[in-house]
Amino acid sequence: MSSNNIHLRKGTPSDIPELLNLIKELAAYEREPNAVIVTEEILLEDGFGSNKIFDFLVAEKDGKVAGIALYYTKYSTWKGRCLYLEDIIVKESERMQGIGSLLLKELISISEKAGVKRLEWQVLNWNEPAINFYKKHKTLIDDEWLNCKIEFK
Repeated sequence: MSSNNIHLRKGTPSDIPELLNLIKELAAYEREPNAVIVTEEILLEDGFGSNKIFDFLVAEKDGKVAGIALYYTKYSTWKGRCLYLEDIIVKESERMQGIGSLLLKELISISEKAGVKRLEWQVLNWNEPAINFYKKHKTLIDDEWLNCKIEFK
C-alpha cells in the first residue's frame, strides 16, 4: 500500500535493526528507557524463525523506515481467532503525518482479510495523544477490564 511518499510493506529480516531502534524509542517515550531486553537476535528468531510468533508492517517514507506496526495472532475463548496489535511506533520526527493511521488501516484490512473476529491492543491511560488518535478511528476503549501480568527475568 502507498500514499504520497509513504509506502507500506511487510517487515523483512533486514528491518530488524530499525525495528529494535523504534522499540527503544517507544520505551523512552513511555518513560521506560531501560526496560527493553529484546535483542536483534531474539527479534529475528521470533519474527522469522521456525516458530515465528509475530509479524510487522513497515511504513517507509522516501525509502527510509518511518514507522512500524507489530502484531500477532491470539485466541479469544468467546470470539475465536483475533489479532493483537502490540505497538504502532512512528519515529518522533515523522509523527502527525498520517503514518500511524496508514499502519492502523492496513492492519484493519489484514484483519478483515484473515477473517479474525477482533483486533485489539492496549494504550497507556496517560498517553492522551495515542488515546485521541485511536478515538479518531472509532476505537472502543474499555474501562472495565484491568491488565494483569506476571513477568519473568
